[in-house]
Amino acid sequence: MRKQLPLISTHPGGRSAMTCHYRCGDACFKEVPNASDNAYFGDIVAGMSRRTMLRAGAVATVAAAAGGTVLGGAPEAVAHGRPDWAGKPGHPGRGHGRGARGLRFEPVAPNTEDAVTVAEGYTQNTVIGWGDPILRGAPAFDPDRQSARAQQGQFGYNNDFLALLPLPGERHRQVLFANHEYTNEELMFSGYDPENPTREQVEIAWAAHGLSVVVVQEERRTGKLTAVPRHHLNRRFHNGTPFELTGPAAGSDLLKTSADPSGRTVHGTLNNCAGGTTPWGTVLSGEENFNQYFAHAQDVTDPATRERLARYGVGGGATSRKWERFDDRFDVTKEPNEVNRFGWVVEVDPYDPDSTPRKRTALGRFKHEGAEPQLTADGRAVVYMGDDERFDYLYKFVSSKRMRRGNSRWAREHNMTLLDEGTLYVARLTGDSPREQIDGSGRLPRDGEFDGRGEWIKLASGDRSHVPGMTAEEVYVFTRLAADRVGATKMDRPEDVEPSPRTGKVYVALTNNTARGTAGKAGADEANPRDRNKHGQVLELTERWNHPAAESFHWRLFLVCGDPEDESTYFGGFPKDQVSPISCPDNLTFDRYGNLWISTDGNALGTHDGLFGVATRGREEGQVKQFLTVPKGAETCGPLVQDRRVLVAVQHPGELDGASADNPLSQWPDGPGRVNRPSVVAVWREDGDDIGC
Repeated sequence: MRKQLPLISTHPGGRSAMTCHYRCGDACFKEVPNASDNAYFGDIVAGMSRRTMLRAGAVATVAAAAGGTVLGGAPEAVAHGRPDWAGKPGHPGRGHGRGARGLRFEPVAPNTEDAVTVAEGYTQNTVIGWGDPILRGAPAFDPDRQSARAQQGQFGYNNDFLALLPLPGERHRQVLFANHEYTNEELMFSGYDPENPTREQVEIAWAAHGLSVVVVQEERRTGKLTAVPRHHLNRRFHNGTPFELTGPAAGSDLLKTSADPSGRTVHGTLNNCAGGTTPWGTVLSGEENFNQYFAHAQDVTDPATRERLARYGVGGGATSRKWERFDDRFDVTKEPNEVNRFGWVVEVDPYDPDSTPRKRTALGRFKHEGAEPQLTADGRAVVYMGDDERFDYLYKFVSSKRMRRGNSRWAREHNMTLLDEGTLYVARLTGDSPREQIDGSGRLPRDGEFDGRGEWIKLASGDRSHVPGMTAEEVYVFTRLAADRVGATKMDRPEDVEPSPRTGKVYVALTNNTARGTAGKAGADEANPRDRNKHGQVLELTERWNHPAAESFHWRLFLVCGDPEDESTYFGGFPKDQVSPISCPDNLTFDRYGNLWISTDGNALGTHDGLFGVATRGREEGQVKQFLTVPKGAETCGPLVQDRRVLVAVQHPGELDGASADNPLSQWPDGPGRVNRPSVVAVWREDGDDIGC
């Protein structure tokens, strides 16, 4: 009989036990890695009114630059303020209108349909799915005749982050980039035995992880996209692909292994979640739950190494996938530094099929959800990042070099070094309400908002450490430990972090944290105001003078998610009887009107995950509207909103307890009895007009 995965009776949010097992190695059922006693900003009250708090002083001219944002202001710039009615629920000027431009659609009702359900008047197509051939010589997908060689030329598994880039010289074509976060062997292979995987199954899984670059063809009169197989730009990056370590920690003794005594070349990238696109035309990809792939931490004898492994959540014993049986580098007792070579931000040049992807050590090592850059007024790159773990931190990196304009070889070579030199920061936030008003219930404080101020604390600049007792190399490789030492603010799983291309304000998806306020764990504070937080929140951060390189900021909670009928929820002050319920915000993106779009992961309201749009300013600020839902067991990932299409990655469809390749519990996308295939879906208006207009 086929061995079943162990079932866990309760799961955080709406996830199945299978999701917890394969996606993050049951992280939420293990001890929180952050055992530090650094101060919580709920214990640091500013002792001043909101009017006297440090506020961002000005909004500067905003200009989009090839997918990035150029910002920066001076004190004399025009001050930004919200209208008088902002934050006042029930004000007669808010609600009951057509909705913000870009969001004029009838919201999809929460549901449990086994389909991608889209707003009325919209239609869809599947762009590409797991196993579709993209390289020359790759065969068509056959679930009964899989091989590692075939998978290396086929679209990978569990697509997550998506990017679409222009393709000059080829009409109606774009370049699609996708992360492949993890594999569900139980759903991939008939008769799979999780205790005894075969070498072929493991090698297929190695090939199904990683990244894909594939050119797609646009249909002229609609938003439909189709993949172009065998295009010369198409690429697959997998567990056998060489990646170059660059930046200040490259070549460190902490990154050297027996296979790579130089400490500069890594094979593969693991658990790539979200990402970002750069103003100079490259793509960033974040390595997230890499810890689950490494075995036998309990057998490590060195106390310092054991501490570091524990802080990164590397557990004892065998791993769930058993890769360590087939490659010693996944056994920390045999290759103790191999784990240090994962947990980075990867940069890929999708326009150069011969380029080597690079792991940027200057951006620090932790569980990167993603990395989204914008530019300062003088051309420096600023990258915002979240560490997706309960009670972990929010970071940013500011480059020391300035971007060069143009597509010359000289400019491109220079810009490919921007993320190797600069300063790495971590955030400390302070609330402006007395502690007794933050009681863990989610009730708004008397001033009507969860808000306050914050500071960016320097961790390292080039070869210089700003953390007492740690070298610069140690700061980059063990960034979590460095952030612990300087007293960063513990957050509720900071995932995607996105700056608005119109206002420069930065939005942070804080997905949930059911451990907050439990025995021995940090309690509620003003940015994380609910104990046992099931539904998460979205934080809005405004840099001082709207300057991305500033070292201080103002923040507020833009959304406190959940059922609008729950008194602990908050929707930017918009009337709560006119919003869609939303739970567990994960990935973020913006449309051209400045509306924030939010995909969810693990909806704890009993319905399927989906994609939501919300206005971030104006009369409809805070009005959340659901645009689509995904099938049974699936998560909504990688949203992109263009003028005439919305793109989503439907990840892990059918990932339900008791499901297997022999017993699929979802019929999506290929019908009854077929294996479930994670896929990319495009959605557009039936009349061909722009989205939400």
